[in-house]
Amino acid sequence: MIKLGINIDHIATIRQQRKEGVPSLVQAALICEEAGADGITVHLREDRRHIQDQDIFDLMGALKTRLNLEMAPSDEILAIALKAKPASVCLVPEKRQELTTEGGLDAAGQKRKLARMTEAFKKEGIKVSVFIEPEFSQVEACAEIGAYSIEIHTGKYANLFRNFGESSRQFKEELGKILNASNRAIAKGLILNAGHGLDCANVKKIAQIPQMNEFNIGFSVVARAVFVGLEKAVREMKALLCEAPL
Repeated sequence: MIKLGINIDHIATIRQQRKEGVPSLVQAALICEEAGADGITVHLREDRRHIQDQDIFDLMGALKTRLNLEMAPSDEILAIALKAKPASVCLVPEKRQELTTEGGLDAAGQKRKLARMTEAFKKEGIKVSVFIEPEFSQVEACAEIGAYSIEIHTGKYANLFRNFGESSRQFKEELGKILNASNRAIAKGLILNAGHGLDCANVKKIAQIPQMNEFNIGFSVVARAVFVGLEKAVREMKALLCEAPL
């Protein structure tokens, strides 16, 4: 069964509007766990727009599952991650002006730096994933730096689903790229994860990819929670993944 990681960055975004400590990030994480989440994901951005340093340590002390820390390949964030020791980190690109992560990390273009960081994490028992576009060169680079897993960026897939539909040529081409990159990752011994833009309407085809291990989903679950509550929103997504073939 595919595992579900819930990204709670958008809970922190609401909190930071007034910086009064509510809603509680730890409480949100515990609700997600109770509803069936297999892990919690947060992105500690360099500009600290939502998640704060102390959040990482608070979550590490409270979670019953595991923490996945998304981070830019920055030495500043590396030092925090090595101190906090989450179960895993996911290396992602980061631009100050973006609203959300806009694409995959160019692992092929910075293998030396990523290999150094990966080795530092491995020494502390922290699993390393890399958030990449569904391209063979990026998959190959992740294998070469010694990553444990990849997370395929599904943002373009989600946008094409929403704007053109799953019968469109563009959508089918993007899905084909994801399938091919997934197969290459499995052949290279990498654990296969995916995320970005996934929701209850578009997740099924990605969930049908053989050996898909985990989705990390945030915005659509939090948006749904506005109307039905966080627990129900997580349970709805988890139920869809339970229906997916093994």
